[in-house]
Amino acid sequence: MNLDLRKQDMTAMRHAMVASQLRTNAVSDPRVVAAMDLVPREAFLPETVAELAYRDTSVPLSHGRAQNVPIATGRLLTQAELRATDRVLLIGAAGGYTAAVLAELVASVVAVESDPALLAIARTALASHANVTVVDAPLHEGHASDGPFDVLFIDGAVEAVPQALVDQLAIGGRIVSGIADRGVTRLAAGRRTAGGFALLDFADIDCVPLPGFASPRSFTF
Repeated sequence: MNLDLRKQDMTAMRHAMVASQLRTNAVSDPRVVAAMDLVPREAFLPETVAELAYRDTSVPLSHGRAQNVPIATGRLLTQAELRATDRVLLIGAAGGYTAAVLAELVASVVAVESDPALLAIARTALASHANVTVVDAPLHEGHASDGPFDVLFIDGAVEAVPQALVDQLAIGGRIVSGIADRGVTRLAAGRRTAGGFALLDFADIDCVPLPGFASPRSFTF
């Protein structure tokens, strides 16, 4: 396909995603909508799956990982109540798409990824984003040396949010994450307080699992 025509087709699909998947499903922050209407998802995916960028399901990546569902990312972005001055710790950068959207909305983003293939895509795709730092580290460890952060954004489903990540938030900092519970995923949000943190579910939505966050299993007899 002619490159100009392909770009036009992708742009039309991106606008359709925003109109049919986001605006109709409580992605109501106009800044989030505008950012997701601007950033080309296909630029942050392996070429082999770029054509799937705007479908309303997850997109398979490498080593069992997947790009999160657009509506899940959009709802998390909305619930995070992002401010232009925020410093965000993003867990599960994948190919860099969510980091690029966040870069349009906040002051700075530290995007943590552990998969080598996804790191390579993210670093290339985000090279022009001066306010994004891509970090190679286990997802559950985050990047404490650049904290404290205003927002902890986990772009996928985890069984539990590790205290090590919560500790990288400023007091009063916001947390948004997918939560996996016995095969069901939900979206949740909360804040860190001086006494700890709590998350409240706000939507039952499919969300891709992130590795390394399994809760300890108790023994059974």
